[in-house]
Amino acid sequence: MRNVHHPTVAELRAFVACMEKGSVTAAADSLSLTQSTVSRSLALLEEKLGVPLFHRVRKRLVPSDAGRLFAVDAAGILARLEEATVKTMAFGGRRDILNLAVLPTFASRWLTPRLQGFSTSAPEISLNLAARLLPVDHERYGFDASILRTAQGPAGFGALMLETDRLVPVASPRLMEGGAVRDAGALLALPLLQQATRPTLWLEWFREAGLDVRNILRGHRFDQFATVVEGAVAGLGVALVPDFAVRRELEAGLLVPASPRTLSLAPPYTLVYPQRSVERSAFRTFLRWLTELAAEAPSQLAGTAPDGTGAREPSAGVVPPGPTVTDGPPLPE
Repeated sequence: MRNVHHPTVAELRAFVACMEKGSVTAAADSLSLTQSTVSRSLALLEEKLGVPLFHRVRKRLVPSDAGRLFAVDAAGILARLEEATVKTMAFGGRRDILNLAVLPTFASRWLTPRLQGFSTSAPEISLNLAARLLPVDHERYGFDASILRTAQGPAGFGALMLETDRLVPVASPRLMEGGAVRDAGALLALPLLQQATRPTLWLEWFREAGLDVRNILRGHRFDQFATVVEGAVAGLGVALVPDFAVRRELEAGLLVPASPRTLSLAPPYTLVYPQRSVERSAFRTFLRWLTELAAEAPSQLAGTAPDGTGAREPSAGVVPPGPTVTDGPPLPE
């Protein structure tokens, strides 16, 4: 049954334009419509909602309380519609689109730099990457897969391990006076940059080193590893971050190791996907490409299984899950 009280897009556009311009005439000019068309759309909208959205004062439109409240939502709806339209148009004539939810830093530092190879081998497939810090509902939001810190997906999901969670302490050469600190205890005298979604990293690192951990929580705090890295480059302190997140800064000399001691944690970074995704040839192509990456030598990609073997090549139709490292729910980046 048609919801007759739902506004049309034309009515919302007319209303928002009237809110912005303050008159029907100015709103009609901005929309390249006739004054009578805008007036009719506004009248139909008020009839549907059952409340006046404006007070007519001479030739001016003064928003009512209901109008001011509705304007916020109406403008938001139109903005989201515009965004969705542009996103869809951006795919052009490509037939296959894969929607992936990816941890922000992993997306920018691990996945995106490698995507040129995938685009070259499968130019007909477009990827829509959405940054997500927390697990997503694949069915509700239409994601074909997600990349999380987890050992395995939910029941009925496949999983492929991509990268171990190996953290390294790094800092600006200026802060380290040009060289690495070989004594882990010496780091206690320096500001330690904190990652808000994983606040215990330094605690675990110093505990492994057998050091007093009472003074480790001082230092600037950031909510993503990418900004922690930028803070370290700026000389704000020592960062404890995944090795894949700082490879280019280390190669460029913008950062140096602050200690040879590293911290390896479980679970790893893993692609998880519902079995329905495997039914799509585009996803099988993407998964096969990722599996080949995960099987590369550790010197090029620290994404091998704990026993040193690479991930297995998926067969058509059913793709084996990646190696399980530990149980537990997905974790932040």
